[in-house]
Amino acid sequence: MKNYEKIEQYNTEATDTLSNNYKTIIENLGEDVTREGLEKTPERVAKAMQYLTHGYGLDPLQILKSALFKEDHQQMIVVKDIEVYSMCEHHMLPFFGKAHVAYIPNGKIVGLSKIPRIVDAFARRMQVQERLTDQIKDCIQAALEPLGVAVVIEAQHMCMQMRGIQKQNSVTTTSSFTGAFEKDKTRKEFISLISNKLS
Repeated sequence: MKNYEKIEQYNTEATDTLSNNYKTIIENLGEDVTREGLEKTPERVAKAMQYLTHGYGLDPLQILKSALFKEDHQQMIVVKDIEVYSMCEHHMLPFFGKAHVAYIPNGKIVGLSKIPRIVDAFARRMQVQERLTDQIKDCIQAALEPLGVAVVIEAQHMCMQMRGIQKQNSVTTTSSFTGAFEKDKTRKEFISLISNKLS
């Protein structure tokens, strides 16, 4: 059996700079950065933050365009319950939940795995939920030129749960629609599909 080898790639210069900054932050919080439990924490946080914001290095539009296929299907395609993990840009605390995405093709479809990939590409940045919702919609609209796009995100925000108002059970829902989904009947069908569990 081969030994386990963990392979991680991070920007060395960014890691060093961030590590030094986090060391200062920890010291300013009143902690001893030299004690055993914290000795490697600045470097760990530096790497974690690079991972949590790696979406800046991704091009969501190109992700979608890499897997486009001609298809005459013109019924709604829904990918729901996509896990979302992002970082609130106001307090740098996480928000997390689920995204539900739908589009109605107009001659082109996209590989299904690409939709969660672009959700992740936009989410792994400093964000607000409202902008994230619109960015996903706009990207799909630009790449596919479909008859319509719908995006709904339901998320819990640690900046509301751990600090400030401290409401533990609050959930924020945002939505964004184009084209056919601006019609009441189509929008209701989408909401019904993401709300119900299919047997």
